[in-house]
Amino acid sequence: MISAIVMASGFGRRMKKEKLAMTIENIPMVERVVKEAKNSKVGEIILVYRNSNVKSILNGYHIKTIYNNQAYLGQSQSIKLGVKGSNNKTEAYMFFVGDQPYLKCDTINKLIDEFNKDKDHIVVPIYGENRGNPVIFPVKFKEDLLKLQGDIGARGIIKDNINSVKFINIRDEKQGRDIDDVESYCNLETNDQIIKHP
Repeated sequence: MISAIVMASGFGRRMKKEKLAMTIENIPMVERVVKEAKNSKVGEIILVYRNSNVKSILNGYHIKTIYNNQAYLGQSQSIKLGVKGSNNKTEAYMFFVGDQPYLKCDTINKLIDEFNKDKDHIVVPIYGENRGNPVIFPVKFKEDLLKLQGDIGARGIIKDNINSVKFINIRDEKQGRDIDDVESYCNLETNDQIIKHP
């Protein structure tokens, strides 16, 4: 099984508000991500959150939630909490970010299928020319993930094990887009229209 870990405990300082609760087509960003994961081949979904409002958005999805009371330590803390909270029968950890609203379950499944072909490899999606999320780490990297520090995520593990990384090209570059600031939110394209949000 694959454990989906949704990292949703950032502070969104550039947005200056809880961006994961902001809506796109009337659906909160974090809900869009979880909904697609729920419809995919993942075996479980774990939400690592800081803001109780984010957790409440997902009450109807019946997923596991873990409160991150040390979110100030950076993304590494979300990673470690998710790994520790995963099912002990998991074969891999699939890390999602909560602000990637255009990600689709077909892409999630494509990454899982690639992992299942060789369960010793890290699977990284490429959108256009950019690496993105969600990334799959085999369970053999558990101890490395638990040793992470700071806010740089698991990039160091990927770099140190580059020969064990499988890069997968995703045609739809829009799925890799994450929303970091007000400008990127206000210029989202939906149905080829530019939506202007207050």
